Amino acid sequence: MVSRRAFIKASGLAMFGLGIGGIPLFIMRAAAQSKIISPYKKSKILVCIFQRGAMDGLMAVSPFTDPYLKEARPSLFMNANSNGSLLDLDGRFGLHPGFQSFHQLFKDKQLAIVHGMGSPNTSRSHFDAQDYMESGTPFTKNTSSGWMNRAVGLLGHDGSPFRAVSLTNSLPRSFYGDNPSVAISNLADFAIQAKGNKANVNAAAQSFEELYDAAGDDLLKETGKESFEAMRLLQKTDVKSYKPANEATYPNSPLGNSLKQICQLIKMEVGLEIAFAESGGWDTHFNQGTDKGVFARNAADLSNSISAFWKDLGQLQDEVTLMTMTEFGRTVKQNGTGGTDHGRASCMFIVGNDVQGGQVHGVVKPLAPENLADGRDLAVTTDFRSVFSEVADKHLRLTNDKILFPDWHGDKIGVMKMS
Repeated sequence: MVSRRAFIKASGLAMFGLGIGGIPLFIMRAAAQSKIISPYKKSKILVCIFQRGAMDGLMAVSPFTDPYLKEARPSLFMNANSNGSLLDLDGRFGLHPGFQSFHQLFKDKQLAIVHGMGSPNTSRSHFDAQDYMESGTPFTKNTSSGWMNRAVGLLGHDGSPFRAVSLTNSLPRSFYGDNPSVAISNLADFAIQAKGNKANVNAAAQSFEELYDAAGDDLLKETGKESFEAMRLLQKTDVKSYKPANEATYPNSPLGNSLKQICQLIKMEVGLEIAFAESGGWDTHFNQGTDKGVFARNAADLSNSISAFWKDLGQLQDEVTLMTMTEFGRTVKQNGTGGTDHGRASCMFIVGNDVQGGQVHGVVKPLAPENLADGRDLAVTTDFRSVFSEVADKHLRLTNDKILFPDWHGDKIGVMKMS
């Protein structure tokens, strides 16, 4: 006898094998593993952005009153309260002017900053540090799953095929694992595609729906139909003509386009719960600039993209928390080419209505040589896992840190409001 589960799995594989190449593995897994809820239950949504390349946290959120920083960065140091200057946050820290769009969010207490954040692993390799952060196991290289994939597994209920979506060309390390997730580079291109003309595609899709309709097994029938319903919802929506709400204007950049599409998925109520996007170009070894230059351009793109996303959400803001991350920071001293090299701690931004906003959290000691890691870097005083776990706990209600972050036994830092 062929088991029900095996039959469902075989049916999903048959859909792919007959040439409907646009139906990805995550839908087959959804069909094989669980009944998808339809209509989809409204859930809290976590959006994560990885700033690849290692953002200079001391330039992003600068302790501008520290005399050691001014001495270490003669051509990169920026002060507050002058033209093209830092945006004073609390008398000690200043926000880089490229992050202008963040300033109002900070004043409205919808933006929290965590400084001195990083990994306890001292690697200065981009590849290794990103891998450790995305796996959530900074001292284990062979972890097979990413921490966001484990979070998907801990959500504890049946989900949509679009529960975990990365707006990237390929699946990020954070989503590796056994739980369903998908990478979509462009919603407009995500459709059932077959080898042949459009009529053949439509006929094939219809025949598979009829196959599920005729199935005697209720689980098979409902799983198949609801998978098609989710895909049809995307196909019926003219994503190219999407008009952001509240006059939100996204930058025409990879990150801006990714966040605009994430907002579309949220509004379409296809069951999204965890989303991922990337921001590149933060490896500022030379010509870093101050209020102009590569850092300023990246800062403006990140803050303008996130601010547009937040404005576009409108009344859905209560359902969403957005969190940035970066693999490590930069050296305290500038180098000989007007840039900064690989360091240790950086900072991160968390946007939401359930964050302890309007504050710079974490510990940044005076940048005297005796306080620096290896005598050169901002020391890590907040383990990234203490922040990630707190956000997942308070926003997604995930409390099993032993699964989410194995080998971590630290404390939360109070960046989220008490429920």
